[in-house]
Amino acid sequence: MTVDMHQLRLEIQRVYSDVASDPKKGYHFHTGPEYASAHLGYARTDFAGLPDSVTAPFAGVGNPLSMGVPAPGATVVDIGAGSGLDTFLAARAVGPSGHVVAVDMTDAMLERGRDNVVVTGLRQVEYRRGFAESLPVESATADLVMSNGVINLSPDKDAVLREAFRVLKPGGHLQIADIVVHKDIPSAAREDIAIWTA
Repeated sequence: MTVDMHQLRLEIQRVYSDVASDPKKGYHFHTGPEYASAHLGYARTDFAGLPDSVTAPFAGVGNPLSMGVPAPGATVVDIGAGSGLDTFLAARAVGPSGHVVAVDMTDAMLERGRDNVVVTGLRQVEYRRGFAESLPVESATADLVMSNGVINLSPDKDAVLREAFRVLKPGGHLQIADIVVHKDIPSAAREDIAIWTA
């Protein structure tokens, strides 16, 4: 048996819609820039000039940009971008000649992200609705594909990684921060949507 992908996506969208509208509500995961700077390797100065609408809904598990920032003019794809903390940090690095494609499946996060493009003035960011397993990005166009705390939410990780490598240019970089489970998960737990989003 496998988890119902449609129901899982609906539940993930419900949770992250809540995060977009009320990031300080209290979740089973941490949110906000204070946690990111205290525990995930971000510097407080990383958030300078970024509005609360970008930083407060941050729900990542690490710092994918700690492995290297993209070069000016680069093209970046952010899988599961959310409100865009990593997206906008990458946008600063690539500059106006670069391009950052922020992919998310949650309408509330897409709306928040698009509003953040206007607020920050970082017009090199483009939000697109899509899924990690089928990215709305042309093949071999990205210098960097990054993701933060998203791949663990997909039951088809092979498809996510195939898509990431499909959109990467030859010699491009994949930078992931995510949760890794070191024990086998019982099949009943793998089929329980509440465990996927808990």
